[in-house]
Amino acid sequence: MSEVPAGAPDHRARRARYLAFDGLQDPMTWRVDVQDALQRMSDEVLHGFGVRSALRRLLEEGLPGARGLDELRRQLAERRRRTSTGPAERMLRELAEQLDEIVELERQERIARGDEFAALELALLPDDPARRFRQLLDHDFASREAAQRFARLREQIGRELLDAQFSQLAAGVASVTADDLAAFREMLADLNELIAQRDRGEEPDLDGFLDRHGQYFPDRPESLDELLAQMAARMAAASRMMASLSPEQRNQLQQLMDSVLDDPDLQLEMLQLESNLRELAPNLPWDRGDLEGEGVGDEGFGSMSSMLDEVERLGELEQLDEQLSQTRPGAGLPDIDEEALRRHLGDDAVRDLRRLKEVERALEESGVLRRRDGDLELSPRGARLLGQQALTDLLRKVPRERSRREGGADREPTGQTRAWAFGDTEPLHVSRTVRNAVTRGVGAGWQPGETLRLHPDDLEVVEHEVRPRTATALLLDLSFSMVLQGHLVPAKRMALALHALITGQHRQDSLHLIGFSDYARRIRPEDLASLGIERVYGTNMQHAFLLARRLLQDDPRPHKQVIMVTDGEPTAHLVDGRSWFNWPPVSETLEATLREAMRLARSQISLDVFLLEDSHGLVQFAERLAAVTGGGVRHLQGEALGRHIVTGYDRLHDA
Repeated sequence: MSEVPAGAPDHRARRARYLAFDGLQDPMTWRVDVQDALQRMSDEVLHGFGVRSALRRLLEEGLPGARGLDELRRQLAERRRRTSTGPAERMLRELAEQLDEIVELERQERIARGDEFAALELALLPDDPARRFRQLLDHDFASREAAQRFARLREQIGRELLDAQFSQLAAGVASVTADDLAAFREMLADLNELIAQRDRGEEPDLDGFLDRHGQYFPDRPESLDELLAQMAARMAAASRMMASLSPEQRNQLQQLMDSVLDDPDLQLEMLQLESNLRELAPNLPWDRGDLEGEGVGDEGFGSMSSMLDEVERLGELEQLDEQLSQTRPGAGLPDIDEEALRRHLGDDAVRDLRRLKEVERALEESGVLRRRDGDLELSPRGARLLGQQALTDLLRKVPRERSRREGGADREPTGQTRAWAFGDTEPLHVSRTVRNAVTRGVGAGWQPGETLRLHPDDLEVVEHEVRPRTATALLLDLSFSMVLQGHLVPAKRMALALHALITGQHRQDSLHLIGFSDYARRIRPEDLASLGIERVYGTNMQHAFLLARRLLQDDPRPHKQVIMVTDGEPTAHLVDGRSWFNWPPVSETLEATLREAMRLARSQISLDVFLLEDSHGLVQFAERLAAVTGGGVRHLQGEALGRHIVTGYDRLHDA
């Protein structure tokens, strides 16, 4: 840590980022409680599901002050449920009613003129509204009102069908005359040519296109991708609506489109554009016939456009739900569309999302998590924090009498001082600490009368006599039975708590973590915390004892001990360097394990065994193990295991 002169402001560089205020920044800045976040992740991590899975669960559940992804998805599902996505049945029924009124006006006019034959022909028009509409296109109306109403209806249907396919582009069509449709066809042809140019590797002239057809694009998109994305979403919604109709309804709508947009070249350009957009945006819900509902309100014949608006909104809701679910490979919170989230759930939802994004960043910046090969893992600091939490939880449940010490039992001061180190519990030596601060301050230009600021490097503590140093090998059974019986997570918590106790309060001691199943190996605390399920057979205590003996013999600390936690008798041992498994245990495995345990005893290494099950074979073997090593055997489970080992270690070193 660099020094800052006494009384001088700290000008060490800080990184800052400035953003425009968008109404979502919190004046009372919300900060992630890293310790709380890690605690919420601990169960998932200790069960071996991995840090990424634990973080995902945390983000799904949320934190105080930030709703989780699950709650946002629940609200989104409610919004989707309220979204109307009914088929075109109501629209076709309303069309039929309007045509009936027009035909009746014409029929009454024919009857008034004495043209009974024409009136009979009108009565024989097909009931199918699309076929009836097509026949009326060629009808010579006698009734002026009927002719006017049919002309308005034809105009309305044409605009509606264009709007259904192209949304805001239809606003650029003045009417549905041959000239207007020809201009619209020319625009579609030019747009298809832009796509073809890009496919050929050429640079599309978007500005020239917009200059020629600006009436269809009042908002003037900034890029071809933006323009095509909007059109693709609309046409995908239209295809989805058509796929949700009955064959009869689909046929009627297609007939209406052929009748009103009676321009083969226009229809060809529309089909070409749809084909291009399907290729450019294959992930949109093209042709998904999964819409249900009861219609879309009382807008009259305008319901088709409203229905397509709803279908398009539904598509965006479904896409947003997929983003919030984080199920795609490589998905992350930055992939979630904040603007879409704001449109559908409001500013509060965006604020919650930004806070969730802050969680992952804070866990990394605090050093609790780290990235390796693109994935997240628990860091050594994260493992220490988990251990400290486990240690705090264990000691909180220990009777208060345990922690009370008589004055005469405290360690005696040696008369010496030493520099303070993080985690020290010894009292500060005040005069030496102040002298260090003054010496450093004078060297940095401090003058008497100015404020003198302490720096961590100034601190000195009163040194006390050091108890005999101890080296401990903690042997954890990692066989599959530990998972099946629910013993693995409490054993991990105990190991992390013991690691936190030794590194925090007994730094003169050492701890070697060893895991064993078919083989034994050393384990770092951060790896132990997130260690997954091992689907292997074998409980190889012999290899664990062998590895512990070698590690402890190389450790300079004079007092050495082995603590083993297991739920089963030995079922494997090494033969020519390979694990040999047998169930039920055979005499060769038992004898090899006992011989290695006796080597521990001859090396002045004590052995304590903690049994998590009480099967007859396990108890019998443990008693024999204790007899040949002079060690102890206890039967404990759950939190009792952690309390006994941790408090026993603490009590031994404070005696």
